[in-house]
Amino acid sequence: MTGVSKTGKKIETVELGTGGPQVGVQGLGCMGMSFAYGPTDTDEARATLERALELGVTLFDTADVYGMGENEKFIAPFLQAHRDEVVVATKFALSIDPAEPTKRTIRNDRPYIRQSVEGSLRRLGIDEIDLYYMHRRDVHVPIEETVGAMAELVAEGKVKHLGLSEVTASELRAAQAVHPIAALQSEWSLFSRDIEEGVVPAAAELGVGLVPYSPLGRGFLTGAFVNADKELASDDFRRQQPRFTGDNAAANAALLEPVRTIAAAHDATPGQIALAWLQQQAAARGLAVVPIPGTRKRTRVEENTGATRIRLTDHDLALLEPIAGKVAGARYADMTFTSAGRE
Repeated sequence: MTGVSKTGKKIETVELGTGGPQVGVQGLGCMGMSFAYGPTDTDEARATLERALELGVTLFDTADVYGMGENEKFIAPFLQAHRDEVVVATKFALSIDPAEPTKRTIRNDRPYIRQSVEGSLRRLGIDEIDLYYMHRRDVHVPIEETVGAMAELVAEGKVKHLGLSEVTASELRAAQAVHPIAALQSEWSLFSRDIEEGVVPAAAELGVGLVPYSPLGRGFLTGAFVNADKELASDDFRRQQPRFTGDNAAANAALLEPVRTIAAAHDATPGQIALAWLQQQAAARGLAVVPIPGTRKRTRVEENTGATRIRLTDHDLALLEPIAGKVAGARYADMTFTSAGRE
């Protein structure tokens, strides 16, 4: 199968934003290893971290909110064992009430940022975070004030590079005026393309790298499941997302037919085609694009990195182009904590 290599061939590297870290062109989202996606085989998850690094994946993504710090603790031993080889990204600003998982609180104020970075450094067991993101935007705090507080962490040697997540083009410009932003993390996939109108051009203009999260539509684009309510564990957070349940799920599953057709033509998997499409956006749009598909299995990370060696034709791209416009349901049940309402 194209690109599904077990030979150890490493993926290429790219500078993540002007003056940003040098990383593999595909990263690894670590959230699901201990949070949100049901039961985990921890031994296999740890082996997946090692296998990813062997394949040239060097950007490992986590956040303080994932399992209320447990995800940072989970990757800490791996990070410490390979400190000079990997780039770790973590985030602040978002907290979830364990008693009410759908309730989210966002804070961007200076005292909270300083408290958060110390907690992440402690849990990760390191002296400096390579890439520190504002996870979500608190509209009650000027973004210039938030980025100013983050810049203080760079000056103090606690953080190397700054990132933002789920911000608008104007917010990105305002932030960049305060301190260089290496990366912007937002949802981007064949199913979610709203950032292409304003955010992607702004990032390209400013020299900011794009780190697409959920590049596989939370697994839906791989065909791994059709209806979250019927197929996924009771504690899997995708059961709360409108796109993956009820009539929406059935309608969206039908949209995968051209993805499967193209996959067959390339002797690839649907997931590889979804990732290859996203990887090719880098050249098409003139900026670094480093997707962070999440997985807990070595075979999946081999498959995902293989997508970096697939080149889709103009005909392939034309078949994929209409998909996003036909997707049924919002990205989240509550879109107020995304950038969508501020565009």
